[in-house]
Parts: sequence; C-alpha cells; structure tokens
Amino acid sequence: MTNTAAKLQPWLEARRRFKLSHAHIQMAYELGLNPKKFGSLSNGNQQQWKEPLPEFIAHCYFKRFNRAEPTQVRTLEQMMEADTLRRKMKKEKKANGASGQSIAVEAEIAESKSNSI
Repeated sequence: MTNTAAKLQPWLEARRRFKLSHAHIQMAYELGLNPKKFGSLSNGNQQQWKEPLPEFIAHCYFKRFNRAEPTQVRTLEQMMEADTLRRKMKKEKKANGASGQSIAVEAEIAESKSNSI
C-alpha cells in the first residue's frame, strides 16, 4: 500500500460506511473534515435535531466556498492517480535538475487530464 493509498483509506471507508457520493467526499476533503469523526457528525436515531451527514457537508461547503458543489468532481481513485503522477513528476524533475522536465511525464499529464474530462 502506497503512502497516498494509506492517507485516503479512511476516506474510502467513510464513503462506504455512510453511503456518501464522490462529490460529498471531495467536499469534506476540501473542507478539511476528519473522516474518522463522521460517526459523531452523522444523524443518529436518537439525535433527530441533527441534519443528515450529506446535507451537513453540503451546507458547510456552501458557507465556505459559496458553491453548492465542486466545479469538477473527482473520485478518490482519481485523486490517488493525480498524487502519484505529481510525486513521479517531482522526483523526475529533481533528478533532471530544476530546468529540465521529461516529455514522457508531460505526455502522461496530458493523457490523465483528457481521461478525466
């Protein structure tokens, strides 16, 4: 398991456990919420005054960013791929020196952007 996958593992578990969409997970991630604390934020049967977790996340996101949802919704898998590619590019840039950048890495970035659109 890579460092990125280990970092996003709690988010994968929270998405499954609380039945959240990719957009809600991305909103919570951008807000800086802790996925391990979602249990206390979620609406329980004994706490009728709490709003459901997806609505709570959307409300907080709207208050902070003045948008109902992110402009481009990415899955956690896409976030992992982008982070891996970013790390690879940074490592290769460091190996080639600050001025040079590999054409292969640029091609991978262009390909990943075209796949996400």
